[in-house]
Amino acid sequence: MPQEHIEEYLEAIYDIAGKKGTAKTTEIAERLNNAPASVTEVFQRLKTKGFVRYESHKGVSLTIKGYKAAVKMKRKHRLLEVFLDKILHLPQENIHEQACKMEHALTDETETALCKTLKGPNQCPHGSPIPPCNLDVKNCQECLVEHTTSLEKREKDIIAITSLKKGEKAKIAFVRGGAGVMQRLCDLGLTNGTEISLLRTAPLHGPVEICVRGCKLVIGRGIAEKIFVQKS
Repeated sequence: MPQEHIEEYLEAIYDIAGKKGTAKTTEIAERLNNAPASVTEVFQRLKTKGFVRYESHKGVSLTIKGYKAAVKMKRKHRLLEVFLDKILHLPQENIHEQACKMEHALTDETETALCKTLKGPNQCPHGSPIPPCNLDVKNCQECLVEHTTSLEKREKDIIAITSLKKGEKAKIAFVRGGAGVMQRLCDLGLTNGTEISLLRTAPLHGPVEICVRGCKLVIGRGIAEKIFVQKS
């Protein structure tokens, strides 16, 4: 199966099911404009390759391997959308389709160079968050001042602090944003390596409550979404 074909299916499953949900065969068939029978056949192949969990009549979900691959493609796609919008000034109604065509040919090195050129954007033109890179850097500023695109990869996966469950503990590993964000977090005592535990995430994009050094700290959702952690 061509790599581009695999990536299209993984992205479709990611869009519909997310990290832990399940997508139905009919949903993927409609999304990709393919016959359900053909989609089922692809699911079986993806299962063999370890990208998905699939059972007939129960739907399909991403494995850790599949999720990582899907997020990687989403990052490339949304970076390309920013490039097409902000640099090439293409009409917004055209950038999604064009990014879909380009993302499969974008190498990891070119992705890093593109992100640097765009100054580490947080979201695509449609408002969707751009997943963080997997480079072993503490923040975006550290990456932007490097003169190479061949930085080491991060050994452990990171997730947004807002993705933690109540009571889960983690350590801050990466902060997205410029000097202003870094200073604000430093003033709050939230620097790389700081251990935190999640107390509560308010609904409807409300604030996030965490415990830091035995003290409760409430931070706005906007700033919280820029903090990425590694689970303890």
